[in-house]
Amino acid sequence: MTRDRKALYLGISAVLLWSTAATAFKLALRDLDVFQLVAWSVSASAIALLVIVCWQGQQSQLWSSLRERPGYFFLLAGINPLLYYLVLLHAYALLPAQQAQTINYTWAITLALLAVPLLGQRMGRRDVLAVVLGYSGVVIIATQGQPFSMQFSSLTGVVLALGSTLVWAFYWILNTRNKGDPVVSLCLNFLLATPAAWLVCAVFSTPAIGGTSGLLAALYVGLFEMGITFAMWASALRLTTSVARIGNLIFLSPLFSLVLIATVLEEAIHPATLVGLALIIPGVLLQQAGVSAAPRDA
Repeated sequence: MTRDRKALYLGISAVLLWSTAATAFKLALRDLDVFQLVAWSVSASAIALLVIVCWQGQQSQLWSSLRERPGYFFLLAGINPLLYYLVLLHAYALLPAQQAQTINYTWAITLALLAVPLLGQRMGRRDVLAVVLGYSGVVIIATQGQPFSMQFSSLTGVVLALGSTLVWAFYWILNTRNKGDPVVSLCLNFLLATPAAWLVCAVFSTPAIGGTSGLLAALYVGLFEMGITFAMWASALRLTTSVARIGNLIFLSPLFSLVLIATVLEEAIHPATLVGLALIIPGVLLQQAGVSAAPRDA
């Protein structure tokens, strides 16, 4: 098997697994609250990533990276996974999966806005058009096709979903300063965030959960939304001779996700969701250059 073909298979597999995230979130939240889900899934992801790092023989890089820049990695860990998933999962708890998933997909557009004050970049016409398209789609989705009414099924949920894009974009900007192996760095983030996630869970909820369905859902989220899938995506990007080709695969994810939301969760897909997505995807495409290596489509 050629390197490009292997990269393509890994990329497609990652996209298919990420497409299950919205459905997995909603199923897990039927049995767990947000704090429990974050604690259990972050822990599962930390263990999975640690196994991958050790299997690759890169475990020594964990300590050397932390020793070199402890403040930087503690900050990254606090942003992602801790803050990001606390915000995102609260949005999923308040919104239909189709709304939360599609709004979260606008993170690349949020990144363009953040790059202006944080990186000193200027917004061109393409950037302005991307913002208009993307957030027009958000308003249409959030108001279920009645944008002029400005009535939301959950205004708090919409704000949180948009807030998750802000958190992720800020994390991505900070992460551009990290020149280390991406899987090693992410493993370090999750290892550092795990104690904090359990502390937050103990303060605002309880670590104890009843039954196995919630636990299995949390483990699935940790393994296939947070941990293993990212390692597959990073491997695909390392193997391919065309990052753009692999990056384009991510645009299949929201469509696959909607199919699962409709069939597994039995959510009726509102026409406004499709209209909004038809606006968001071109907006994201306009911002694709330079951000396709760090997808976030949950």
